[in-house]
Amino acid sequence: MQYVSDLAELEALYGQPASASVNKVAQKMTPLYRKWIMASRFCVLSTVGPEGTDGSPRGDDGPVVRELDDHTLAMPDWRGNNRIDTLRNIVADGRISLMFMVPGSNIVVRVNGLAKVTTDVALCESFEVKGKHPRAVIVIKIGEIYTQCARAVMRAGLWTSEDESADLPTVGQILAEQTDGAEGGTPYDEGWAARAAKTMW
Repeated sequence: MQYVSDLAELEALYGQPASASVNKVAQKMTPLYRKWIMASRFCVLSTVGPEGTDGSPRGDDGPVVRELDDHTLAMPDWRGNNRIDTLRNIVADGRISLMFMVPGSNIVVRVNGLAKVTTDVALCESFEVKGKHPRAVIVIKIGEIYTQCARAVMRAGLWTSEDESADLPTVGQILAEQTDGAEGGTPYDEGWAARAAKTMW
């Protein structure tokens, strides 16, 4: 079996990304990205460390993260299996990625950044639920935020539950926000389904 081992070969195979996939990237929370992320009760948190990589599902009964400021998110480390693979990785190597999902929406919002683990008493206690609080909180410095291509979720037909996405910002709106209206908007959103159908598989 032949493998691609050269970046130039890989880039030649795929070509250049569409301008929308580059221009929708933000370096901090924006009004529309904030609305989207605060609607998400579930994300997949990915880390890397000396022992390898880890992907961890994270969920809450409200927003899965809290915004501390427009460059910083906080995620309580609620009770799990105590393997602490994610936390071990963060302590060793702060690089982190989060993929936020909302039931009914084919859009996935991704945050890449650097994380640290804190046991700050005030912060941990601020997440108290029914007399309990997390033993630690993951604090994430945002490097970039962007929407992920919806094709994977569309191909999988992932959502069969009630649609909760009706009031969320669209990719076209987010792209217009990030480009001061130069790209995106209603035409982008209205044309998306046809574009996706031609390039689904």
